[in-house]
Amino acid sequence: METVIATASGVLAGATGYIYPNEFELQWGLLIVIYPYLTGLVAGAFILASLERVFKVRELLPVYRLSLLTALAFLFIAPLPLLGHLGHPERALEMFLTPHPKSAMAMFGFVYAWYLMVVLLLEIWFDYRKDIVVMSQEKTGPIKYVYKILTLGITDISPKALEFDDKIGKFITIIGIPSAFLLHGYVGFIFGSIKANPWWSSVLMPIVFLFSAIVSGIALMLLVYMITTLFRWKEMSMKCLNRLAEFLLYAMLIDFSLEMLDFIQRLYESEESIAILSDMISSRLFISLIISQLLIGSLMPMIGIIVARFTRMPDEMKRMIYFIAAILVQVGIFSTRWNVVIGGQLFSKSLRGLTVYKMELFGLEGLFVGIILLVAPLFILYVLTKLLPPWVDKKPKGAVVDGGSYR
Repeated sequence: METVIATASGVLAGATGYIYPNEFELQWGLLIVIYPYLTGLVAGAFILASLERVFKVRELLPVYRLSLLTALAFLFIAPLPLLGHLGHPERALEMFLTPHPKSAMAMFGFVYAWYLMVVLLLEIWFDYRKDIVVMSQEKTGPIKYVYKILTLGITDISPKALEFDDKIGKFITIIGIPSAFLLHGYVGFIFGSIKANPWWSSVLMPIVFLFSAIVSGIALMLLVYMITTLFRWKEMSMKCLNRLAEFLLYAMLIDFSLEMLDFIQRLYESEESIAILSDMISSRLFISLIISQLLIGSLMPMIGIIVARFTRMPDEMKRMIYFIAAILVQVGIFSTRWNVVIGGQLFSKSLRGLTVYKMELFGLEGLFVGIILLVAPLFILYVLTKLLPPWVDKKPKGAVVDGGSYR
C-alpha cells in the first residue's frame, strides 16, 4: 500500500509508505558521497605506485612518480567534504585535542595525519631528494630558494646516501600499503558496523570499499597518464597502458565478484528488510545502481578492456577503448559511493516507507561545491608536477633512471 505522507506543514512529496517526518530529510548528502570517493582515489593511486616500487612491475615506471603526486594532490582535498559538512570546520581540531580512541569517526584525523605526514610526504621526499638538491643548485630566482627549503638542509647526494634513500623509501612504501588499506577500509568499516542499517551492515563492506578504491585509483592513473602525455606531445607507452588495463580488469573482476557475493548473501538470508530494499533498488536506485553502477560502470568497461587487451587491433583503437573504459569506471565508482551513502538513508527505520533525495545546485551541499571539490585536486596536481616533474622522459640534469625513481 502506497500513501503520501501528510504533516501539519503540508505533504511530503515523493515519500511513499510510512515515513516519519524526521526521516524525510537526509542527514548525509553530496559531500559525504564525495569524501569516500576522494579517499578511494588516494588509496588506489598509492597502491598502484607500490606495484612498481615494491613488486618491480617495470612496465608501470612511467606512472610511478605521477601516482605518488596524484595521491598527494587528492589527499590534500579529501578531508574538505567532511569539514564542510561539519558546518563549523574549526571543531575538527577537537579530535586532536581530545582524542577518543573508541570512536572510529573521531580517529580519522590520526589516520589521515599518519598517511599524509609519515607515509606519503616522506616517500615523495626520499624519492625526489637528489632531484631537489640538483635543482636547488641549478635553478635561479625565487624558485631556487623553494628547492633549498625542500632539501631540509640535507644536500649529501653521494652513492651511499642515495642508496640509503632508496632503502628507506622502499621501507616506507611497504608500510604505506597497509596504511592505504586502513585509510579507505575504515570508511567501509564505519558503514558496515557503526550504523545499524540493513543496507550498510555487511561484513563485506570494508573489503568492497577497498577493492573499489583500487579500481578507481588505477582508472584515474590511466586517465591522468594518457592526458598528461597527450598534452606534453609525448609518445604513450603501450606496455604501460596494457599493464594498467590488465590490473584494472583484475581489480574490477574481484570487486564485481565481491559485490555480487554481498547481493546473493542478502537474497539468501531474506531478512525482514529484503522487501523494502528490493523496492528501493527497483525504484529509487534503479538508474544509479542497475544502469550506472552495474551496466555502465562495471560490465561495459570490463568487456571493453577484455576486447582491447586480448584481441588484435591498432594501438590507437586500444588507447581509445582504455580511455573510455577508465571514464566509465569513474562513473561507476562514484555511483557506488552514491548508492551506499544516499541509498542507506532512503528507507525508513520501520522498513515500511521510502523517501527521496533532491540535490541542490547552490549551497555548501550543492552540485557546484561538489564539482569544485572534484576538480581542485587536478589543479594541485598541476602545480606539483611543475615543482617536482614526474616524467621519465624529462629528468633533472645528471639524474639517472633506476627502477621507479631517478638516481
